[in-house]
Amino acid sequence: MSTDTSANVTALGEPATPPRGPVTSASYSITVRLTADGDPASIGRIATAVGSAGGAVTAIDVVDSRPDGLTVDVTCSAADAAHSEEMVQALRDLPGVKVRKVSDRTFLLHLGGKLEIASRVPLKTRDDLSMAYTPGVARVCMALAEHPEDVRRLTIKGNTVAVVTDGSAVLGLGNIGPGAAMPVMEGKAALFKRFADIDAWPICLDTQDVDEIVRTVELIAPGFGGINLEDIAAPRCFEIEARLREKLDIPVFHDDQHGTAIVALAALRNALRVVDKELGEVKVVVAGGGAAGTAIVSLLLEAGVGSVLVWDREGILSPDDERLSGAKLELARRTNPAGERGELPQALTGADVFIGVSAGNILPVEALANMNERAVVFPMANPTPEVDPVRARQYAAVVASGRSDLPNQINNVLAFPGVFRGLLDARATEISTGMLLAAADALAAVVRDDQLNANYIIPSVFDPAATEAVAHAVADQARHEPGATAEVTDRTSF
Repeated sequence: MSTDTSANVTALGEPATPPRGPVTSASYSITVRLTADGDPASIGRIATAVGSAGGAVTAIDVVDSRPDGLTVDVTCSAADAAHSEEMVQALRDLPGVKVRKVSDRTFLLHLGGKLEIASRVPLKTRDDLSMAYTPGVARVCMALAEHPEDVRRLTIKGNTVAVVTDGSAVLGLGNIGPGAAMPVMEGKAALFKRFADIDAWPICLDTQDVDEIVRTVELIAPGFGGINLEDIAAPRCFEIEARLREKLDIPVFHDDQHGTAIVALAALRNALRVVDKELGEVKVVVAGGGAAGTAIVSLLLEAGVGSVLVWDREGILSPDDERLSGAKLELARRTNPAGERGELPQALTGADVFIGVSAGNILPVEALANMNERAVVFPMANPTPEVDPVRARQYAAVVASGRSDLPNQINNVLAFPGVFRGLLDARATEISTGMLLAAADALAAVVRDDQLNANYIIPSVFDPAATEAVAHAVADQARHEPGATAEVTDRTSF
């Protein structure tokens, strides 16, 4: 089966003809300022027009009221940009209504960026300045020159992460470059702060050369307590991560790989509890042999999954396939020593679990009938899953996806804030497979036995217990691994 979905997907990775109604999203929320005549029924006509166009009205605010009419702000959600235009046109077509201005709320939110720097110390008096800056700051600088191990204690390094990208594999958008990737990296930094109180900063590099990326990150590393690699295309991301881990004395974490793997493993552990199957006994099929797929397979094997097949555009990855090289060939050797061949529906024959991290609409829902009874299906591609998650419920006992409008959202924000909180708290110098497994186990355990069911196998991203549990597990594991944490001094001179 071909992975070419260009006939059904736009340049931005969105369905060319998206469904209307319930799939409206705040991502495509607009506020329309309009004037309406004095007819008392005008507000009702406005709401009806939006609804008839398939939109969802979330607010109608009267800005000004006069005897001859009203000025009204109508806020509504659409399915995509084209749908927003349809709603605006429906309002323009109303008799007695004139559209004055249309504001895209998502773009308004990004005006000026999403981040700022704020001082943690008061700077109100001459004494404040003399301690925070010159001349007092010189004393701290000299102390750190003598005891560099204290940099994490006396500077922001101990609570700071660099979110590094080259803009080559931005989710759903592809290779759009460093400038266009900046809003995603800002969002990532905002999530670090919101969920783990970590100060993160976007570092968008204007190069896709491995040597230049590695050297640049190496040069800026002294100012950070950890490196979060983001949206870097495979296979380049594998080499960058490996080389940085070897060179740096701070943890390097590629969230597209390991964050996805942590949450997928946690969700799978709980899904198998629902269907009463054991991790070591199930057959898992993973669609996608890129960064996320490789990391998921690696963590599943470390966790004890006995049988894994990987499918990509070449078909089932097989070690005797001459088209394969590099990371995909190694993945085939680790998962398919028997050299099984075929397409995705064939791979699903007799499978218990399907995990998709590839492309939208690559799998007919009827192919899920090839799976075993009480199947688990995780179509995780964004923004369009590999198979319709709603229709998949006809064939699977448990379904999870990356979508926020359905139960069981597999979202990396459940992992990376807690992972880095734990790494920073433990003053970790590296991140290990043991820490990744500890994070997944802790996240799965957040869902109590009395909460667990087919529609609740993973906690909400807003559940504070998720970050806390992951952070504690990672920090504890780091402290118990020899050489995984930085030296801590006992000096009490400050």
